[in-house]
Amino acid sequence: MAGFPRHWDFDEVYDSFDRGCGDFIIDLKAVMADLATGAVVMIASRDAGAPVEIPAWCRLTGHRLLDAKPPYFLVRKRDA
Repeated sequence: MAGFPRHWDFDEVYDSFDRGCGDFIIDLKAVMADLATGAVVMIASRDAGAPVEIPAWCRLTGHRLLDAKPPYFLVRKRDA
């Protein structure tokens, strides 16, 4: 995977490939469940709706969007 901001520091990578937002959000829930509290995941999504959907998902779930440089998003898992 190339092109993400090199200064980002993260614990996990979730590349949704070309899945639509509905499908990859379901997968992302499982990815986040496996991470420790406070872990940071770099998400790659090529879906056109991702710049709206990922921040909205973060607001709804309590995870924190740290940065966004579409198609890449940096998210910290919420506290337990």
